[in-house]
Amino acid sequence: MTHVIILSIKITIAVGSTNPVKVAAAETVLGQAFPGATFMAATVPSGVPDQPWGDEETRTGAFNRAVKALEKMDADFGVGLEGGVVETSVGLMTCAWCAIVDSTGQVGYGGGVHILLPPPVATALCEYGELGPAMDILVNEHNTKQGRGAVGILTNGLSSRQAAYEQLVAMAVAPFVTEYYND
Repeated sequence: MTHVIILSIKITIAVGSTNPVKVAAAETVLGQAFPGATFMAATVPSGVPDQPWGDEETRTGAFNRAVKALEKMDADFGVGLEGGVVETSVGLMTCAWCAIVDSTGQVGYGGGVHILLPPPVATALCEYGELGPAMDILVNEHNTKQGRGAVGILTNGLSSRQAAYEQLVAMAVAPFVTEYYND
């Protein structure tokens, strides 16, 4: 009689936010990459201002969240998602970054989600200090950053904040799902 031993490796993934949009984006993509993974979410500090300006500050916030989540929950992977704004030659635009860190210290990054902000949003952003409240004022709603977000509102539903974040997570997981990043 032949005995087959099936080893099951339980992977835990810590998301450095309790924002339902960010958690859902991580679960949607990483659930495909790591079937059966357990997801945990916790509020962790980004180490950057509430409204990051520029890609560098936004990427740093994502990385800090990933590391803090990994440490706080003693997970196999930490995921950080951070939204920011960036001044460009055509005007103020959104930007966003995802960082994924594993327990060995390997890091993957995915960034993008640039959409030109309309002048009233840029003005409100200066007054309220964050994109979320500026978008809330624009559409007379509350807490849009935990729902449609600027992407969903400004594309009139053609995209969503979650869909945009899913793309970032997919890009950031690349070093962990392919062999091309190995030394």
